[in-house]
Amino acid sequence: MKLVPESRITDFTRRGWWGDTTLDQLFCANVQQLPDHTAVVDAPNRASITDGEPRRLTYTQLDAQVERLAAVMLADGLRHDDIVVVQMPNCVEQFVVYLACARLGAIVTPVPAQYREHELGHVLTLTGARAAITSRRIGSHAHANMFMSLRVQHPALRTVFAFGDPRTAWPDGVTALESRMADRHDADALRAYTRTLGLSANDVFTICWTSGTEAIPKGVPRSHNEWLSVAPAAIESAQLQPQCRMLCPFPLVNMAGISVGFVAWLKLGGTAVQHHPFDLAIFLQQLRNESIDYTIAAPAVLGQMLHDDTLADGIDFQRLCTIGSGSAPLSPWLVEGFKNRFGVDIVNHFGSNEGASLTSGPRDIPAAADRARYFPRAGVQGIEWSVSTTRRIETRLVDLETDEEITEPGRTGELRYRGVTIFHGYWNAPDKTAQSFDAQGYFRTGDLFEISGPRNEFYRYVGRSKDLIIRGGMNISPEELENLILAHRSVREAAVIGYPDSLMGERVCACVVLHADTALDLQQLTAFLRDGQRVAAFKLPERLAILEALPRNPVGKVLKRVLREQLAAAHPPPRQPHVSPAATV
Repeated sequence: MKLVPESRITDFTRRGWWGDTTLDQLFCANVQQLPDHTAVVDAPNRASITDGEPRRLTYTQLDAQVERLAAVMLADGLRHDDIVVVQMPNCVEQFVVYLACARLGAIVTPVPAQYREHELGHVLTLTGARAAITSRRIGSHAHANMFMSLRVQHPALRTVFAFGDPRTAWPDGVTALESRMADRHDADALRAYTRTLGLSANDVFTICWTSGTEAIPKGVPRSHNEWLSVAPAAIESAQLQPQCRMLCPFPLVNMAGISVGFVAWLKLGGTAVQHHPFDLAIFLQQLRNESIDYTIAAPAVLGQMLHDDTLADGIDFQRLCTIGSGSAPLSPWLVEGFKNRFGVDIVNHFGSNEGASLTSGPRDIPAAADRARYFPRAGVQGIEWSVSTTRRIETRLVDLETDEEITEPGRTGELRYRGVTIFHGYWNAPDKTAQSFDAQGYFRTGDLFEISGPRNEFYRYVGRSKDLIIRGGMNISPEELENLILAHRSVREAAVIGYPDSLMGERVCACVVLHADTALDLQQLTAFLRDGQRVAAFKLPERLAILEALPRNPVGKVLKRVLREQLAAAHPPPRQPHVSPAATV
């Protein structure tokens, strides 16, 4: 399925930015060149997350598993352009699934392990997915059972595949992949199919999901070429070398995880050491024991390592000399602290599923304190940077009130972005796509920056124009939660806001006005959302503010700025940030 306009394909191909190599072809080249090189490694605590003991696969062993799964999927009727919902923790089998879909030409739509019936129902409705691949359990939740229950409302979902212990009881109708893949498979039929497939690097490989500010999630399709276009930013800014060992603590469901943990891994022929959900003790153990060359971590985790010297004991920082971070603003003391204490350069990443990405690395911004505050003003004529993608995109700042382009420092505007990394449009949502691009074809990021630096060469992040909560790197739509909370019989009005948190970046607060003679507490509200509405746990409010009335402007719009000020006054931030030893990020 090609969704990118032909004119865009022709232009980028002519410039040498896009090619003919698919992700499966890239993987097969690694299998040929690095047959015995370790490809992917499970976290040591795998058994506490999902069935099975930790595994390590070489490229040859991984290829054998990919072939077996692809043959099973083909035998079950899955073909080119069929959409497959994938909900798994970070594990070896996740790579098997993505690569098997790439080999068949099926489209992967990955979703967070935390999603429940509410969120999955949206995805299944919007995609018409024909199959789901999951784990029998993730943590204590029975994911295979959940997908079987969803088939009643989503008849297009013909098959539910699941990895898991074949000795345990399985729900009726689920295809147990451990057993199926152990059976004899028809490799000849698979090879005959792939020879005539005609898969192109411009075919869609994934549909990832972004909550944005709307109540319904938006799908972001990306082709093989579109994914291969974003990986150089991470590789070049961190100066990653071929066959490097990368620790991947972000879920492989969106831009942050897939671009580094999967696509950059493929391009480098590297070793992907899996990790998620986040556990600080396990993360540090893997840094010590797995000879890691590169990892990414949330600012709060890095801050904890600086506050507690013992956490860094035994880590080879001569090898791990670069660490990526993002999902929340970085502080200068943190970036300087890692450089001064460990000799480690922190790379500051800013981006979105839509492909608007800024990367602040040591080659372009050597001063550690500057790297925390500024990003290269990429894609602006006359300003050159080392990362190759900066020469394949264009950016500008626009005043949201006047729609005037901003070229002078100190004035806030919305970052707008176009070029090779930007997606071409939302899945089956032409109206939302049209609203997201301006008249000149620039993507409206909703993020506010201003021009800075002695030569006006930097962007400085100011905030968001969109009403969005980002908790631990996960986007949460306030409107979605507000609509769900209003279904509670005690709630007359509702507004959802984010409040700052040193660990998660932001957490969720529900501000409600109750009907007369009713009562509500936080535990009752979260139980209503979790058990009654089947909402993912990461979206659940962690504070509840009961108000006499919501502050509104003269035309009736809720003033969330005022709500945030009221919340901050009632709950001042702690003086010292704290990170628990094992926290979900």
